[in-house]
Amino acid sequence: MKPIAVALMALTMVTAGHAQVSVKDAWVRATVPQQKATGAFMQIVSAKDARLVGALSPVAGVVEIHEMSMVNQVMHMRAVSGLELPAGKTVELRPGGYHVMLMDLKAQVKPDDLVPLMLVIEGRDGKRQNLDLQVPARALGGVSSPASKNQGHQSNMKH
Repeated sequence: MKPIAVALMALTMVTAGHAQVSVKDAWVRATVPQQKATGAFMQIVSAKDARLVGALSPVAGVVEIHEMSMVNQVMHMRAVSGLELPAGKTVELRPGGYHVMLMDLKAQVKPDDLVPLMLVIEGRDGKRQNLDLQVPARALGGVSSPASKNQGHQSNMKH
């Protein structure tokens, strides 16, 4: 196994200090040239009740938490102000549901690129923490390299 793959496998989960939030299986959908939006998907678990209240990325002009739903066979997507993270429960951000929307992309997101993404988590006490991730991009169809199967690599954390 390549050393980089071993190192990436060791980083399957990231944790935010006091909020004890972990992220796993994170990925961003790769884009085609000139595409201006994409989504980020992941599983989030918080040890204590918290909320995902925002996200930022230098690859996009606008980053929002979105909900997608089907109403009368029509897809509706809308920004939400936050997403509850109940203590000990896995909250899945996935295609067709809640996700992080990256809009006004500054460049194409290519398969296996690492996309910087900062999640803003708010505890019940109102204190916010930033969780900085390096999230691999997957081609449409979800095929990824072995190294990108272990996603959501933490670069640093700010309190």
